[in-house]
Amino acid sequence: MGLFASIPSPSSGIIELGPLTIHMYGLMLLAGIGAAIWLTGRRWAARGGDWDLIFRLAVWGVSFGVVGARAYHVATSWNELPSPKWQGVFEVWKGGLGVWGGIGLGVIVGAIVARRAGASVRGLMDAVAPGLLLAQGIGRLGNWWNQELFGRPTDLPWGLKIDPANRPDRYLDSTTFHPTFLYELVYDSLAVCVLLWLDRRFRFKAPALFALYVAAYCAFRFYTEWLRIDPAHVIGPLRLNGWVSIAGFLVSTGFFVWWQLLRGRRTGGGAGPRPAMAIPKGRVRPRR
Repeated sequence: MGLFASIPSPSSGIIELGPLTIHMYGLMLLAGIGAAIWLTGRRWAARGGDWDLIFRLAVWGVSFGVVGARAYHVATSWNELPSPKWQGVFEVWKGGLGVWGGIGLGVIVGAIVARRAGASVRGLMDAVAPGLLLAQGIGRLGNWWNQELFGRPTDLPWGLKIDPANRPDRYLDSTTFHPTFLYELVYDSLAVCVLLWLDRRFRFKAPALFALYVAAYCAFRFYTEWLRIDPAHVIGPLRLNGWVSIAGFLVSTGFFVWWQLLRGRRTGGGAGPRPAMAIPKGRVRPRR
């Protein structure tokens, strides 16, 4: 039992290979991006699209996504930036990327690129949705390497060991904490499987699957925000990102219900006519 009583943390987020310095936070981000490109490319190609567009979207979307993610973190967590502040703004490898800003700006720029290429923006949003969630889960491993964004203290067998230097002052006497990085990695991976199954089983009107992805992520993000103890802006009883999670869940869920169930028969995003209801593929709707 002692061997598995906790999850160890890396002593450093940097690996030295001779003259080469590897920042594991950045490497985990690259791994997540690579997984998202692979999954999205396969899904887009299966719909008759080409890989070249996916690679172009990755270059532009990821570049501006990182800018948006960092801008969101800087705007909402200025006091957490390392000194000097002007330099800390650019030290992305030390952590500090807000997923809301990254997904938001990345999707906007990706949509512009897709539209200029003559591709269906809505169809691409549905194609990329599971890949984005997979990338977010893998990217959370960077928090493990940096010993950051963990949850409150716990004595559960899977508690995460955190070095004293990385513990909040009020929890210096605690040793193990909730591994929120692991919770999100597991949840996101399972949610990816669910999204892929739903997309195979039902006929959605794009970008309904993207709306489900946002709703699924926001629902669990609210839970991890409730667990986390790192410094954050607090509004009333919740952290700022807790409120953002609620808003994102309500908007995405409301959009899905309206778009998929209430809007009536429309043409889907580049995938031909779609029925108004998400009915199982292969079933025939009875005549009325």
